[in-house]
Amino acid sequence: MALHDGRESILSEGFKRLTELAHGGGCGCKLAPSVLQSLLADQPHAAPFAQLLVGTENADDAAVWQVDENTCIIATTDFFMPMVDDPRDFGRIAATNAISDVYAMGGKPVMALAILGMPIDKLAPETIREILKGGASVCAEAGIPVAGGHSIDAPEPIYGLAVIGICRPEDVKRNSGAREGDALILTKGLGIGIYSAAIKRGALSDEAYREMMGSVTLLNRIGTDLAVDPAVHAVTDVTGFGLLGHGLEMARGAGVSLDLKWQAIPFLAEAERLVREGFSTGASTRNWASYGEEVALPDYFEPWQQKLLTDPQTSGGLLIACEASAADGLAAHIRSAGYPLATRIGTVGAGPAGIRLS
Repeated sequence: MALHDGRESILSEGFKRLTELAHGGGCGCKLAPSVLQSLLADQPHAAPFAQLLVGTENADDAAVWQVDENTCIIATTDFFMPMVDDPRDFGRIAATNAISDVYAMGGKPVMALAILGMPIDKLAPETIREILKGGASVCAEAGIPVAGGHSIDAPEPIYGLAVIGICRPEDVKRNSGAREGDALILTKGLGIGIYSAAIKRGALSDEAYREMMGSVTLLNRIGTDLAVDPAVHAVTDVTGFGLLGHGLEMARGAGVSLDLKWQAIPFLAEAERLVREGFSTGASTRNWASYGEEVALPDYFEPWQQKLLTDPQTSGGLLIACEASAADGLAAHIRSAGYPLATRIGTVGAGPAGIRLS
């Protein structure tokens, strides 16, 4: 995969490509859900702090601290290794992904801090500067400053942001608010991990690369609008655990089941072809091993279909639970706001927690 926008010279003089320096990439770097659960199992709860509205209790997208009766602070951090070779594109992807957590909680981002770890003996300084410029350009698009950060010399390239946002207490959107009878909407197509696997093997077309970049750098700012819509009951962003993993977090938090319609789920244009040809990530396999027992698949399902649903999404879309009567109008509004693949993909049913595909 060649660098884009005429920046081929950045990787001259014997320096390696970004993806050659990383054992994983994007949100596919996340620990498997089962591993993360085991690590957090004996960690102390933050329940004694009354001002902490959202902590670690339901695997939500960010922490929320209530300052007073009118204001909450939303805090999140997200970073990963490169899934593309273009350094500026890597910075843009990582920044968009990190800011998404604030939007998923219904907030408005106000400030970011950069997180940077780079193998300085293996990457040209120009390459690292391009990564930072890419992240700063997305923050400027979101209307926030990069106000500082921290950097280290690391064996693999790592970049991301800690992001602070604000919202009103009544506008916080947790992942645990889904109600029986709700409709489910997904705002972006799936397949980012599959595309990144194709990049690793030099098999992704330029057209597909442009499609991928259009998705992973599309800010989920629609989340701020969703926060003030009383028909919206729950929101989460779909990232490293795939649609099934983050859907299960929503189901567990609310004690409900999610019924997903396979034919309704949106995918990137080449995702099905590529996964049928064997392109997938190790994270997809780890995801299924972590939560597959809680998912009921139809008898006709094939392994490639399962991989699409467990595919780790870097800077993925929002999964929304809303009143069924408002779903079609809300999906149309989201599409008109710049998310062309936003689609109604299922319904919320009674518990126990789990996911059913049909």
